[in-house]
Amino acid sequence: MNLVTRKSPSFALIVLGLIVGSLALLSGCRTMEGAGKDIEKAGESIQKSAK
Repeated sequence: MNLVTRKSPSFALIVLGLIVGSLALLSGCRTMEGAGKDIEKAGESIQKSAK
């Protein structure tokens, strides 16, 4: 399937949107993983200071 020969430009926009959305989700996973680690470290330090 060739995107250039398709008559509907909306098809190309849908494919582009899917690609951009996938990239955003993949980069968001890394961000959320890092935030989770930071929150975990903060919780550990609070537990240590409570003891």
